[in-house]
Amino acid sequence: MFNKKDSKRNECMLTGKFSRRGYDWWWHSFTAKSLHTGKEVPFFVEYFVCNPSLAENEPVLGQKKDNKASGKKPSYLMVKAGCWGENKKQLHRFFSWKDVKLHYKAPYSLSAGDCFASDCELRGSINISEEEAKTHPEWMCDAGQMKWNLTLNKEVAFNVGYGASSLFRALKAFEMYWHAEGMKTKVSGSITLDGEDYTVIPETSYGYSDKNWGCGFTSPWVWLSSNDLTSNISGKKLEDSVFDIGGGRPKVFGIALERKLLSAFWYEGKEYEFNFSKFWTGTKTKFSSEETEDEIIWYVEQENNHAVMETHVRCFKKDMLWVNYEDPDGNKRFTKLWNGGNGTGNIKLYRKHGKKRELIDDISAGHIGCEYGEFSEYE
Repeated sequence: MFNKKDSKRNECMLTGKFSRRGYDWWWHSFTAKSLHTGKEVPFFVEYFVCNPSLAENEPVLGQKKDNKASGKKPSYLMVKAGCWGENKKQLHRFFSWKDVKLHYKAPYSLSAGDCFASDCELRGSINISEEEAKTHPEWMCDAGQMKWNLTLNKEVAFNVGYGASSLFRALKAFEMYWHAEGMKTKVSGSITLDGEDYTVIPETSYGYSDKNWGCGFTSPWVWLSSNDLTSNISGKKLEDSVFDIGGGRPKVFGIALERKLLSAFWYEGKEYEFNFSKFWTGTKTKFSSEETEDEIIWYVEQENNHAVMETHVRCFKKDMLWVNYEDPDGNKRFTKLWNGGNGTGNIKLYRKHGKKRELIDDISAGHIGCEYGEFSEYE
Protein backbone atom coordinates (compact mmCIF):
# COMPACT_ATOMS: atom_id res chain seq x y z
CA MET A 1 0.00 0.00 0.00
CA PHE A 2 1.35 3.45 -0.84
CA ASN A 3 0.23 4.86 2.53
CA LYS A 4 2.63 2.58 4.44
CA LYS A 5 5.40 4.66 6.00
CA ASP A 6 9.01 3.78 5.18
CA SER A 7 11.56 5.46 7.44
CA LYS A 8 14.45 4.01 5.38
CA ARG A 9 13.43 6.24 2.48
CA ASN A 10 13.56 9.14 4.92
CA GLU A 11 17.22 8.51 5.78
CA CYS A 12 20.00 10.83 4.63
CA MET A 13 21.09 9.60 1.17
CA LEU A 14 24.41 11.46 0.80
CA THR A 15 26.61 8.39 0.49
CA GLY A 16 28.93 7.24 -2.29
CA LYS A 17 29.08 9.65 -5.22
CA PHE A 18 26.22 11.72 -3.74
CA SER A 19 28.51 12.69 -0.85
CA ARG A 20 30.62 14.85 -3.19
CA ARG A 21 27.94 15.72 -5.72
CA GLY A 22 24.58 15.50 -4.06
CA TYR A 23 21.89 17.14 -1.97
CA ASP A 24 19.20 15.89 0.39
CA TRP A 25 16.42 17.84 2.06
CA TRP A 26 13.52 17.37 4.45
CA TRP A 27 10.63 19.74 3.67
CA HIS A 28 7.69 20.61 5.95
CA SER A 29 4.76 22.96 5.30
CA PHE A 30 1.74 23.74 7.46
CA THR A 31 -0.69 26.46 8.54
CA ALA A 32 -0.56 28.45 11.80
CA LYS A 33 -2.78 31.07 13.41
CA SER A 34 -1.68 34.43 14.80
CA LEU A 35 -2.26 34.71 18.55
CA HIS A 36 -2.79 38.44 18.04
CA THR A 37 -5.18 38.57 15.07
CA GLY A 38 -6.35 34.96 14.64
CA LYS A 39 -5.35 35.17 10.97
CA GLU A 40 -4.14 32.03 9.21
CA VAL A 41 -0.62 32.07 7.73
CA PRO A 42 0.98 29.18 5.80
CA PHE A 43 4.59 28.43 6.82
CA PHE A 44 7.44 26.18 5.70
CA VAL A 45 10.59 24.79 7.34
CA GLU A 46 13.26 22.85 5.45
CA TYR A 47 16.65 21.33 6.24
CA PHE A 48 18.86 21.10 3.12
CA VAL A 49 22.26 19.34 3.15
CA CYS A 50 24.79 19.40 0.31
CA ASN A 51 28.16 17.81 -0.61
CA PRO A 52 29.46 16.63 2.80
CA SER A 53 32.73 15.29 1.30
CA LEU A 54 33.65 18.82 0.18
CA ALA A 55 33.29 20.31 3.68
CA GLU A 56 35.48 23.17 4.88
CA ASN A 57 35.69 25.06 8.18
CA GLU A 58 33.06 27.52 6.97
CA PRO A 59 29.96 26.95 4.80
CA VAL A 60 30.95 26.92 1.13
CA LEU A 61 28.35 28.97 -0.80
CA GLY A 62 28.15 28.31 -4.52
CA GLN A 63 26.65 31.71 -5.33
CA LYS A 64 29.50 33.62 -3.69
CA LYS A 65 31.28 35.60 -6.41
CA ASP A 66 34.76 34.13 -5.99
CA ASN A 67 33.39 30.58 -5.67
CA LYS A 68 31.38 31.01 -8.87
CA ALA A 69 34.46 32.31 -10.66
CA SER A 70 36.58 29.35 -9.57
CA GLY A 71 33.83 26.75 -10.00
CA LYS A 72 33.95 25.78 -6.34
CA LYS A 73 31.04 23.55 -5.38
CA PRO A 74 28.80 24.30 -2.39
CA SER A 75 28.98 22.38 0.88
CA TYR A 76 26.76 23.11 3.89
CA LEU A 77 23.60 22.61 5.85
CA MET A 78 21.04 25.26 4.85
CA VAL A 79 18.09 25.76 7.18
CA LYS A 80 15.25 27.36 5.18
CA ALA A 81 12.16 28.81 6.82
CA GLY A 82 9.50 31.37 6.05
CA CYS A 83 5.90 31.94 5.07
CA TRP A 84 3.62 32.66 2.14
CA GLY A 85 0.91 35.26 1.83
CA GLU A 86 0.80 38.99 2.49
CA ASN A 87 4.16 39.14 4.30
CA LYS A 88 5.82 36.30 2.40
CA LYS A 89 9.52 35.65 2.91
CA GLN A 90 12.19 32.95 2.81
CA LEU A 91 15.06 32.96 5.29
CA HIS A 92 18.30 30.96 5.04
CA ARG A 93 20.82 30.04 7.70
CA PHE A 94 24.02 28.19 6.75
CA PHE A 95 26.22 25.85 8.79
CA SER A 96 29.54 24.20 7.99
CA TRP A 97 29.47 20.41 8.11
CA LYS A 98 31.89 20.50 11.04
CA ASP A 99 29.09 22.06 13.09
CA VAL A 100 26.46 19.50 12.01
CA LYS A 101 25.52 16.30 13.79
CA LEU A 102 23.66 14.02 11.40
CA HIS A 103 22.39 10.50 12.04
CA TYR A 104 22.14 9.07 8.53
CA LYS A 105 20.21 5.88 9.24
CA ALA A 106 16.55 5.54 10.17
CA PRO A 107 15.27 7.20 12.18
CA TYR A 108 17.28 10.17 10.92
CA SER A 109 18.12 13.19 13.08
CA LEU A 110 20.02 16.39 12.36
CA SER A 111 21.27 19.19 14.59
CA ALA A 112 23.41 22.34 14.30
CA GLY A 113 23.37 25.21 16.77
CA ASP A 114 19.81 25.53 18.04
CA CYS A 115 18.39 23.91 14.87
CA PHE A 116 17.12 20.31 15.04
CA ALA A 117 15.11 18.02 12.79
CA SER A 118 13.83 14.45 13.05
CA ASP A 119 10.78 12.46 11.94
CA CYS A 120 8.77 13.86 14.84
CA GLU A 121 10.37 17.18 15.91
CA LEU A 122 11.52 20.47 14.38
CA ARG A 123 13.26 23.27 16.26
CA GLY A 124 15.33 26.24 15.20
CA SER A 125 15.74 29.94 14.56
CA ILE A 126 16.96 32.31 11.83
CA ASN A 127 17.75 36.02 12.16
CA ILE A 128 18.69 37.96 9.00
CA SER A 129 18.97 41.75 9.11
CA GLU A 130 18.06 44.00 6.19
CA GLU A 131 21.73 44.92 5.80
CA GLU A 132 22.84 41.26 5.77
CA ALA A 133 20.25 40.30 3.16
CA LYS A 134 21.34 43.22 0.97
CA THR A 135 25.10 42.65 1.24
CA HIS A 136 24.99 38.84 0.97
CA PRO A 137 23.17 37.92 -2.26
CA GLU A 138 24.87 34.50 -2.05
CA TRP A 139 22.53 33.74 0.87
CA MET A 140 19.61 33.88 -1.64
CA CYS A 141 17.16 35.07 1.02
CA ASP A 142 15.12 37.89 2.53
CA ALA A 143 15.44 39.67 5.86
CA GLY A 144 13.51 38.63 8.96
CA GLN A 145 13.44 36.68 12.19
CA MET A 146 11.75 33.33 12.74
CA LYS A 147 11.81 30.80 15.58
CA TRP A 148 9.93 27.48 15.73
CA ASN A 149 9.28 24.55 18.06
CA LEU A 150 7.11 21.91 16.40
CA THR A 151 5.94 18.32 16.77
CA LEU A 152 5.08 16.15 13.75
CA ASN A 153 2.59 13.28 13.54
CA LYS A 154 2.90 11.77 10.06
CA GLU A 155 -0.36 9.95 9.34
CA VAL A 156 -0.24 9.00 5.63
CA ALA A 157 2.80 8.34 3.42
CA PHE A 158 3.35 8.15 -0.34
CA ASN A 159 6.09 5.73 -1.40
CA VAL A 160 6.48 6.69 -5.04
CA GLY A 161 7.38 3.21 -6.26
CA TYR A 162 10.34 1.42 -7.73
CA GLY A 163 12.23 4.60 -8.59
CA ALA A 164 13.02 5.13 -4.90
CA SER A 165 13.37 1.42 -4.02
CA SER A 166 16.49 0.16 -2.24
CA LEU A 167 18.00 -1.07 -5.53
CA PHE A 168 17.63 2.23 -7.38
CA ARG A 169 18.75 4.15 -4.30
CA ALA A 170 21.91 2.03 -4.15
CA LEU A 171 22.57 2.46 -7.88
CA LYS A 172 22.11 6.26 -7.63
CA ALA A 173 20.21 5.79 -10.90
CA PHE A 174 17.99 8.88 -10.80
CA GLU A 175 19.09 12.50 -10.88
CA MET A 176 16.29 13.45 -8.44
CA TYR A 177 14.38 11.24 -5.99
CA TRP A 178 11.19 11.88 -4.03
CA HIS A 179 9.57 10.37 -0.95
CA ALA A 180 6.60 11.75 1.02
CA GLU A 181 6.79 10.18 4.47
CA GLY A 182 4.01 12.47 5.68
CA MET A 183 1.85 13.67 2.80
CA LYS A 184 -0.71 14.08 5.59
CA THR A 185 0.99 15.33 8.74
CA LYS A 186 -0.58 16.80 11.85
CA VAL A 187 1.69 19.56 13.13
CA SER A 188 1.54 21.19 16.56
CA GLY A 189 3.63 23.81 18.33
CA SER A 190 4.61 27.46 18.18
CA ILE A 191 6.24 29.97 15.83
CA THR A 192 7.46 33.53 16.24
CA LEU A 193 7.87 35.52 13.03
CA ASP A 194 9.19 39.10 13.17
CA GLY A 195 8.00 39.45 16.76
CA GLU A 196 4.49 38.04 16.21
CA ASP A 197 3.51 34.76 17.89
CA TYR A 198 1.62 31.96 16.12
CA THR A 199 0.17 28.66 17.26
CA VAL A 200 -0.01 25.49 15.18
CA ILE A 201 -3.04 23.31 15.94
CA PRO A 202 -3.00 19.72 14.59
CA GLU A 203 -6.57 19.73 13.23
CA THR A 204 -6.06 22.97 11.28
CA SER A 205 -2.35 22.63 10.44
CA TYR A 206 -2.99 20.85 7.10
CA GLY A 207 0.61 19.68 7.37
CA TYR A 208 2.82 18.07 4.76
CA SER A 209 6.30 16.46 4.99
CA ASP A 210 8.46 15.04 2.21
CA LYS A 211 12.05 14.81 1.01
CA ASN A 212 14.01 15.07 -2.23
CA TRP A 213 17.58 14.02 -2.92
CA GLY A 214 19.94 13.43 -5.81
CA CYS A 215 22.57 15.22 -7.87
CA GLY A 216 20.33 17.61 -9.84
CA PHE A 217 16.83 19.06 -10.14
CA THR A 218 14.03 18.29 -12.56
CA SER A 219 12.63 20.72 -15.12
CA PRO A 220 9.74 21.30 -15.18
CA TRP A 221 9.24 21.02 -11.45
CA VAL A 222 5.67 20.27 -10.33
CA TRP A 223 4.16 19.76 -6.87
CA LEU A 224 0.52 19.93 -5.68
CA SER A 225 -0.80 18.61 -2.36
CA SER A 226 -3.56 19.18 0.20
CA ASN A 227 -5.43 17.46 3.01
CA ASP A 228 -7.95 20.30 3.43
CA LEU A 229 -10.65 18.59 1.37
CA THR A 230 -14.46 18.91 1.36
CA SER A 231 -16.96 16.93 -0.70
CA ASN A 232 -19.13 19.14 -2.90
CA ILE A 233 -21.65 16.28 -3.08
CA SER A 234 -22.19 15.53 0.63
CA GLY A 235 -20.88 18.83 1.99
CA LYS A 236 -18.80 16.88 4.51
CA LYS A 237 -15.16 17.47 5.42
CA LEU A 238 -13.03 14.55 4.23
CA GLU A 239 -11.12 13.87 7.44
CA ASP A 240 -9.24 10.80 6.18
CA SER A 241 -8.13 12.08 2.78
CA VAL A 242 -5.11 13.67 1.09
CA PHE A 243 -3.75 14.01 -2.44
CA ASP A 244 -0.18 14.51 -3.62
CA ILE A 245 1.13 15.14 -7.16
CA GLY A 246 4.77 15.60 -8.11
CA GLY A 247 7.30 15.17 -10.87
CA GLY A 248 8.65 16.77 -13.98
CA ARG A 249 11.14 15.34 -16.45
CA PRO A 250 13.10 12.60 -14.65
CA LYS A 251 16.58 11.51 -15.68
CA VAL A 252 17.66 7.89 -15.30
CA PHE A 253 21.37 7.13 -15.71
CA GLY A 254 21.67 10.56 -17.35
CA ILE A 255 18.90 9.95 -19.91
CA ALA A 256 15.93 12.35 -19.77
CA LEU A 257 12.47 10.78 -19.97
CA GLU A 258 9.34 12.47 -21.25
CA ARG A 259 7.41 14.64 -18.79
CA LYS A 260 6.11 12.40 -16.01
CA LEU A 261 3.98 13.00 -12.93
CA LEU A 262 3.32 10.70 -9.99
CA SER A 263 0.20 11.12 -7.90
CA ALA A 264 -1.68 9.53 -5.03
CA PHE A 265 -5.12 10.16 -3.58
CA TRP A 266 -5.89 8.62 -0.20
CA TYR A 267 -9.66 9.07 -0.27
CA GLU A 268 -11.44 8.24 3.00
CA GLY A 269 -9.32 5.16 3.60
CA LYS A 270 -9.15 3.96 -0.02
CA GLU A 271 -6.06 4.39 -2.16
CA TYR A 272 -5.91 5.61 -5.75
CA GLU A 273 -2.43 5.74 -7.29
CA PHE A 274 -1.35 7.01 -10.71
CA ASN A 275 2.25 5.92 -11.12
CA PHE A 276 4.01 5.61 -14.50
CA SER A 277 6.69 3.36 -12.97
CA LYS A 278 4.00 0.71 -12.37
CA PHE A 279 3.48 0.20 -16.10
CA TRP A 280 0.95 -2.62 -15.65
CA THR A 281 -1.55 -0.13 -14.17
CA GLY A 282 -1.92 1.66 -17.51
CA THR A 283 -1.26 5.11 -16.08
CA LYS A 284 -1.62 8.06 -18.48
CA THR A 285 -1.14 11.76 -17.73
CA LYS A 286 -2.19 15.07 -19.24
CA PHE A 287 -0.64 18.16 -17.68
CA SER A 288 -0.57 21.90 -18.33
CA SER A 289 0.44 25.00 -16.39
CA GLU A 290 -0.41 28.61 -17.17
CA GLU A 291 0.91 31.90 -15.84
CA THR A 292 -1.56 34.78 -16.03
CA GLU A 293 -1.07 38.33 -14.84
CA ASP A 294 -2.29 37.41 -11.35
CA GLU A 295 -2.15 33.63 -10.99
CA ILE A 296 -0.37 30.36 -11.61
CA ILE A 297 -2.83 27.70 -12.82
CA TRP A 298 -2.30 23.91 -12.98
CA TYR A 299 -4.37 21.23 -14.71
CA VAL A 300 -3.61 17.54 -14.28
CA GLU A 301 -5.64 14.60 -15.59
CA GLN A 302 -4.40 11.14 -14.72
CA GLU A 303 -5.98 7.77 -15.30
CA ASN A 304 -5.11 4.14 -14.72
CA ASN A 305 -6.98 0.92 -15.52
CA HIS A 306 -9.55 1.54 -12.81
CA ALA A 307 -9.84 5.26 -11.99
CA VAL A 308 -9.45 8.86 -13.21
CA MET A 309 -8.39 11.95 -11.24
CA GLU A 310 -8.87 15.47 -12.62
CA THR A 311 -7.16 18.25 -10.69
CA HIS A 312 -7.53 22.01 -11.20
CA VAL A 313 -5.46 24.29 -8.95
CA ARG A 314 -4.79 28.03 -8.89
CA CYS A 315 -2.74 30.26 -6.62
CA PHE A 316 -2.34 34.04 -6.56
CA LYS A 317 1.17 35.15 -7.48
CA LYS A 318 1.06 37.87 -4.82
CA ASP A 319 0.99 35.10 -2.17
CA MET A 320 3.81 33.03 -3.72
CA LEU A 321 7.60 33.04 -3.57
CA TRP A 322 10.33 32.36 -6.05
CA VAL A 323 11.91 29.69 -3.91
CA ASN A 324 15.73 29.63 -4.14
CA TYR A 325 18.12 26.69 -4.41
CA GLU A 326 21.50 26.02 -5.95
CA ASP A 327 22.36 22.53 -7.18
CA PRO A 328 25.40 20.51 -5.97
CA ASP A 329 27.48 21.94 -8.83
CA GLY A 330 26.79 25.48 -7.62
CA ASN A 331 24.35 26.39 -10.41
CA LYS A 332 21.17 28.33 -9.67
CA ARG A 333 19.11 26.82 -12.47
CA PHE A 334 15.75 28.33 -11.50
CA THR A 335 15.13 32.07 -11.43
CA LYS A 336 11.31 31.71 -11.24
CA LEU A 337 10.45 28.57 -9.28
CA TRP A 338 6.94 29.54 -8.14
CA ASN A 339 6.16 28.15 -4.68
CA GLY A 340 3.00 28.65 -2.61
CA GLY A 341 1.07 27.29 0.35
CA ASN A 342 -2.45 28.65 -0.02
CA GLY A 343 -3.64 27.45 -3.40
CA THR A 344 -7.25 26.47 -4.02
CA GLY A 345 -8.71 23.92 -6.38
CA ASN A 346 -11.10 21.22 -7.42
CA ILE A 347 -10.59 17.46 -7.77
CA LYS A 348 -12.94 15.07 -9.52
CA LEU A 349 -12.39 11.40 -8.80
CA TYR A 350 -13.96 8.79 -11.08
CA ARG A 351 -14.27 5.02 -11.21
CA LYS A 352 -13.75 3.55 -14.68
CA HIS A 353 -16.05 1.01 -16.32
CA GLY A 354 -14.38 0.39 -19.65
CA LYS A 355 -14.54 3.76 -21.40
CA LYS A 356 -17.29 5.05 -19.11
CA ARG A 357 -16.65 7.08 -15.97
CA GLU A 358 -18.64 7.00 -12.72
CA LEU A 359 -18.14 10.03 -10.46
CA ILE A 360 -16.95 9.02 -6.99
CA ASP A 361 -16.73 12.56 -5.63
CA ASP A 362 -16.35 16.21 -6.59
CA ILE A 363 -14.02 17.84 -4.06
CA SER A 364 -13.00 21.37 -3.10
CA ALA A 365 -9.42 21.76 -1.86
CA GLY A 366 -7.83 24.54 0.16
CA HIS A 367 -4.42 25.20 1.73
CA ILE A 368 -2.82 23.58 -1.33
CA GLY A 369 0.96 23.39 -1.41
CA CYS A 370 1.93 24.18 -4.99
CA GLU A 371 5.04 24.62 -7.09
CA TYR A 372 5.97 25.13 -10.73
CA GLY A 373 9.10 26.20 -12.55
CA GLU A 374 11.43 25.46 -15.43
CA PHE A 375 15.17 25.96 -15.80
CA SER A 376 16.14 29.43 -16.98
CA GLU A 377 18.28 27.78 -19.65
CA TYR A 378 17.01 24.27 -20.25
CA GLU A 379 19.66 21.68 -21.07
